[in-house]
Amino acid sequence: MSSASRRTTPHPPAVIGIDVATASVRAVCVDGRGRVLAEARGELPPPVRTAAGTSEQDARSWWPAVRSALRRTTGALPRGGREVIAVAVSATSGTIVPTGADGVPLGPALMYDDRRAADVNAEAQRVGSARWDALGLSMGPTAALGRAVWCLRTYGSGLRHVLHTPEIVGRELTGRPVATDWSHALKSGYDARAAEWAHEVFAALDFPLELLPTVRAPATEAGVVGPDAAEATGLPEGCSVRLGMTDGCAGQIATGAVEPGRFVGVLGTTYVLKGVSADLVRDETGAFYSHRHPDGWWLPGGASNTGGECLADVAPARLPALDAAAAARGPASYVRYPLRRDGERFPFVAGAARGFELGRPRDEVDAHRAALEGVAFVERLALDRVERLGVPVLGPLHAAGGGSRSTVWTTIRATVLDRPVRVVERAETAFGAALLAATGTLHEDLAASAAAMVRGGALVEPVPEERPALDDAYGRFVVALHERGWLPDD
Repeated sequence: MSSASRRTTPHPPAVIGIDVATASVRAVCVDGRGRVLAEARGELPPPVRTAAGTSEQDARSWWPAVRSALRRTTGALPRGGREVIAVAVSATSGTIVPTGADGVPLGPALMYDDRRAADVNAEAQRVGSARWDALGLSMGPTAALGRAVWCLRTYGSGLRHVLHTPEIVGRELTGRPVATDWSHALKSGYDARAAEWAHEVFAALDFPLELLPTVRAPATEAGVVGPDAAEATGLPEGCSVRLGMTDGCAGQIATGAVEPGRFVGVLGTTYVLKGVSADLVRDETGAFYSHRHPDGWWLPGGASNTGGECLADVAPARLPALDAAAAARGPASYVRYPLRRDGERFPFVAGAARGFELGRPRDEVDAHRAALEGVAFVERLALDRVERLGVPVLGPLHAAGGGSRSTVWTTIRATVLDRPVRVVERAETAFGAALLAATGTLHEDLAASAAAMVRGGALVEPVPEERPALDDAYGRFVVALHERGWLPDD
């Protein structure tokens, strides 16, 4: 075939992003312009969780689900998968698997929320405090580092490696061991600033570093699809297998917020703010921490305990009507901090924090509007904190998550922030993984992948006439947090 014929082929090259989530696997195939060509899902068994804080899943279920999702995805493509040139895998942050010499799991995966090694993590935090402080990171009760040590103490000499989800899938795809990326390795004790595992911490815990995988930058090549995986999945043999990032980071990338100053607010059950900064910025309160960007920048972010769950008592079918009434009503008559659980972790850390109301609602619509505004106040407080720490926030805020589908809520957020909010079409982990697969294959770098493939959604502007009332309510909200001793004085 001549070069001219290749340039005019109706089936351009494509990439696939894979999301190994808690309940399912999802594969999304896109071309270099971000158009979705095919996608499929594979179900996973639910994690087994106990009152003691353990959380496990059968790691042997991952590959069959991935294989099935890939086979159905490639089967729906015009060339049966031959057009796919790269694939990348993203998964939950901090899920690890103990494996033997042949890479076969010795036991179940220990999930991201497993707390069995909380005491080990407390010791790891103490021993490595200087390193963690320099990183602006802490080893909390569910950190994967402690669970890795638990694996060694449990399986002894039979343990040959502690791997993350993408390495398990990557080995199946390539037929050989693969490296991990510095995003999935963060909570396992990898220092992306110094480009090394926290050796002094592992030495103090008698954990040999050779049990941990090699670490490389996300989006770099980990290997190529081998013959067995090609036959099982429909991917072409030799297809590039690229390193992914954790689900949260991949979801951020999917919005196009990939350059310094760009931030995304994800409004799901809880509220998450993630962005990009040129330099590592430490938050002494521990309210947020940073992953490392594939290009060496940093990804500061934090997750609140406040968010969409403030509407959990409202039947979903009633939300459109309440939204319409709230939009027509205008700013609420009172201030509400709609925290439904005990304690807050972002944009401030306060175990004693509880939801509160300054005044009483006139009716159900007023209460609904106040809840929407309260979450927007948390978002503004989060962005204010980021900017006080010296991180610029540029342009519109990208918006994702189920709550961003509410036009009135997004309009309230834009007005409270006094900046436009852009609702992104496909802010999904699998799409973010596809952008990583396209980096270095379809496009030169991640910024180029995002520019070419992410389609901007609706731009929602602030409502100037509502700004004074919302500014006043936000001021009362902040004063109330200070009076309760929850908000730091800085």
